[in-house]
Amino acid sequence: MSSSSSAASPSRLEGARVSASSEWFRSPGKRALLFCLLLTVVVLVSYNPVVHNGFVNYDDLGYIADNPHVSAGLTWATVKWAFSTYYQANWIPLSWLSHALDCELFGLNPAAHHYVSVLLHAASAVVLFLLLQRATGFRWRSLMVAALFALHPINVESVAWAAERKNGLSVLFFLLALYAYGWYTRKPMLSRYAVVFFLFALGLLSKSQIITFPFVLWLWDYWPLCRIFHSAASDTPAGTSSRLWKGWLVLEKVPLLLLSAASAVVTMKAERAGGAVKTSQYSLLLRLETAVISYVHYIGKALWPSKLVALYPHATKLYPAWQVVGAALLLLLITALVLRARDQRYLAVGWFWFLGTLVPMIGLVQVGPQAMADRFAHLPLIGLFLMSIWLVADWAKAHQVSARWLAVPAVSCLVALGAVTYHQVGYWHDPETFWRRTLALTQDNYIAEDNVGAILSDQGRPDEAALRFRAALAIKPDDLTARMNLARYEHGRGNLPAAIEMYRFVADHVASVDSRSVAYHNLGVVYRQMGESVEAKQCFETALRLEPDQPMTITELGLIAQNNGDLPEAIRQYSHAIAVQPTDVSYLLLAQALQQEGRLDEGKAIFEHAARLSPSLPQAQKTAELLLTAGPSRPALARP
Repeated sequence: MSSSSSAASPSRLEGARVSASSEWFRSPGKRALLFCLLLTVVVLVSYNPVVHNGFVNYDDLGYIADNPHVSAGLTWATVKWAFSTYYQANWIPLSWLSHALDCELFGLNPAAHHYVSVLLHAASAVVLFLLLQRATGFRWRSLMVAALFALHPINVESVAWAAERKNGLSVLFFLLALYAYGWYTRKPMLSRYAVVFFLFALGLLSKSQIITFPFVLWLWDYWPLCRIFHSAASDTPAGTSSRLWKGWLVLEKVPLLLLSAASAVVTMKAERAGGAVKTSQYSLLLRLETAVISYVHYIGKALWPSKLVALYPHATKLYPAWQVVGAALLLLLITALVLRARDQRYLAVGWFWFLGTLVPMIGLVQVGPQAMADRFAHLPLIGLFLMSIWLVADWAKAHQVSARWLAVPAVSCLVALGAVTYHQVGYWHDPETFWRRTLALTQDNYIAEDNVGAILSDQGRPDEAALRFRAALAIKPDDLTARMNLARYEHGRGNLPAAIEMYRFVADHVASVDSRSVAYHNLGVVYRQMGESVEAKQCFETALRLEPDQPMTITELGLIAQNNGDLPEAIRQYSHAIAVQPTDVSYLLLAQALQQEGRLDEGKAIFEHAARLSPSLPQAQKTAELLLTAGPSRPALARP
């Protein structure tokens, strides 16, 4: 064989490999798969610092770590509880079950809980890309919108905050339902409609913020499906638009509208039961002004995502007129422009997606103390991303701008957003970093003061904590969380009459059921410490009526019974507390009660079990003895 022919063989092989590679990338399905993998990778990289984060003392403890129903894992009892509770002023059964599944699989390892949320966010970005590509036929535009959603720092709150799993789940099911709706419109069938209905129901079971879904479907009918105001130039099937005039496009949304209405009713009932509705605290005019200004602030944070924090305090007085008028004029101007651009339907769809999906969270019905929140923009900003990317792409096409020239600023923008997101995740590392930053970047934030005070209290710095609680009261004199924690401070100093007075005030005025339960529990602790067992028992029983299955409160009833010589009742209460949340101290108390009743073998077995369970048996024994002697057990700390 000649040398020339032997040298040519590798070249032909290399050419074949290049050709095969080119064929692979020319395949639409394989290219879409590649883009999906790319979106997943950029999300995992940008959110990687989340594996170093713990839980924060802002709902994470109440939702997961200190929630015995969730921390017990995925059991039938947890399923029943999830569908029947209004705990934390929410009805979010699927989100509770998601947290319980995490606990079943990973225990209370915060890194694993956070990473599941990151994977859900990556899944949402992938579904958004596939949804837009399938509906519009534009691959690169769809990829850019999905990448903005994946990397924008305003979404960090919905991902890095463990308690906001409900946000990520509901948005994922919203996007899946919208994808399924496109599938349904291509061949309307009851079975396909049932899939849309089912996915939307799952989203509502995660969080009711997506109740505007049926209205988004009408936007989707207008563009990109073009089922509304069909024209001869449209590429939609002939006859599709005629159904509108028969009312079909309205009638097909009715079941979904009924589902939204039912979810809204249940949600309002849960929020009122939990004392989360704050509408009466702010005048209608102030709520309207806040809504208008918040819309503009959301646009600003979409364009320049800086000073992102978990809580933006609600104003307590009317805004300057120029701010309100300026914000209202800007919103009206944008609305007029998008309505005028009838040939660019995506502008109206994106804009009204943004305006409409924010309505449930914009504060007309005020729930919570915030004026706005980054998590509320998780779904609405997709509308702004959509209209922006399509507008730029159409402008570039009209001016014959090369795609390569567009790629440079596009990639630069995504890299910058990814870097800010990576940095923003770190602010959720621990409660102190989280709340001190919030305090530094906001003004008159009494909730941040309360939370910094709670952190200082947990660190054994009660005097510094009390300063924070007093600062919170200076901002908001009716801040019952600060008042309860100051009562706890006086309790710790031994000023029991002052503690009782403040606990009573909170119990009589707080709207939140769980906060009222904490106030009565703490009152019971004070009364038991003073030797007034009748009053203490009444307070503990009231606390349990408000919030059943609280292990510490149940244990306190057992202590009262044991000190009164009612050993069978003490044994019953300790066993109940162990069934709810087993601890080494509760096992030791049960063992001692059994031994006092003469059931020595049972008491010994329980003691041995406590010894195996306890990380520090001497410390647990010391705590149990202190409780039995009516020593100063630690009152519960109020969390904002």
